[in-house]
Amino acid sequence: MVELIATAALMLTLTSCNMHVWSHTMSIPSFLFPFAVFIIVFLFLIVIVPLSGGHMNPIFTFIAALKGVVTLSRALLYVSAQCIGSIIGFFVLKSVMEPKLADTYSLGGCALGDLKGKIPGIKPQDALLLEFSCTFLVLFLGLTLAFDKKRCKELGLPMVCLVVAASLALAVFVSITVTGRPGYAGAGLSPARCLGPALLLGGPLWNGHWVFWLGPFLACIIYYSVSINLPKKDLDGVDGEYDVLKLALGSCGTISNNVVINDLP
Repeated sequence: MVELIATAALMLTLTSCNMHVWSHTMSIPSFLFPFAVFIIVFLFLIVIVPLSGGHMNPIFTFIAALKGVVTLSRALLYVSAQCIGSIIGFFVLKSVMEPKLADTYSLGGCALGDLKGKIPGIKPQDALLLEFSCTFLVLFLGLTLAFDKKRCKELGLPMVCLVVAASLALAVFVSITVTGRPGYAGAGLSPARCLGPALLLGGPLWNGHWVFWLGPFLACIIYYSVSINLPKKDLDGVDGEYDVLKLALGSCGTISNNVVINDLP
């Protein structure tokens, strides 16, 4: 439930900010959007991590499952909640937003190809490369630290959340610098972020929708392959299920079905 509510609120907040920036590009510098992403994501992480681990993204849940941070059953539950939360968040946004504005900016930017034949779009193969590269950047910079128990203990939870938020903001900045435009305002970095608009608006948003799933998940697999060759000392093990908060505080713990953290023997 926490992941569902948090994802819905995060999608609503980020997308509102995104569309405001792109609809006022003449008066608001586009580089302010990554800064806003950093602030918003950091606030959500610092609040949600102690409650559910602070995933709010199928990609974070998938790599956590690969690393043994969460069990497969919990991962499936989290991803389902995140997708439903995304749909709810975008439904609220679509309901209160002017229809013309929502249609013009594709409810946040997950459209590939030419937008209504007027605005040049990005090709699926280019978007796939961008989704893969930016997602890998987030995983390599942010999640590597989150899985390092020693450094997490030294830095503390706020600093870990700050680094993860900064890695997301950096990926957004890189992507909008090279491709930002109405319809596709940079890398999605979360399949759930593009699922909601596709279900609510339909039509061309389904064209190349697979890119927003395949690119990030390929990045997860490649990152996992790289991470298993990193120095094993002080990195998170895979025996049992661990909570991201415990990693940030420097000790591992299991999570029972009622999300109560117990010390490992």
